[in-house]
Amino acid sequence: MAETEFATPKPSIDHPRKIVFSIDSIDDRKVNHVLSTVNNVIKYYRPENTEVVVVVYSQGVKALRKNSDSETRKRIEALMTYDIEFVACENSLRTLGIKKKELIDDLSFGTAGIVEIIERQLRGYTYIKL
Repeated sequence: MAETEFATPKPSIDHPRKIVFSIDSIDDRKVNHVLSTVNNVIKYYRPENTEVVVVVYSQGVKALRKNSDSETRKRIEALMTYDIEFVACENSLRTLGIKKKELIDDLSFGTAGIVEIIERQLRGYTYIKL
């Protein structure tokens, strides 16, 4: 089997692979598919050679609640230990009546999830929608 050939510059601390993912569903299979893919990306490139952001909006913000599915919550918290940034959409939180204090610790927040994705792309992030 052939190895994937890295594009130039090769991934490194100085030239990290910048990737943004999104979660917009509370469906456990969909959420866990994104989390598994994020895990695979950081295993392949190594955490120090990546800047990975997961923008969570719409119904997906429910997965960030402290009282959400414990296995999913543990996976999110484990990824955060590798400096994976999870950005919760404040518009979605407001629409769904979810308070920030109900969410797991150490999240980032953006006014609008879609705008966050657009701005990350303009800053050189590759958007992966699963």
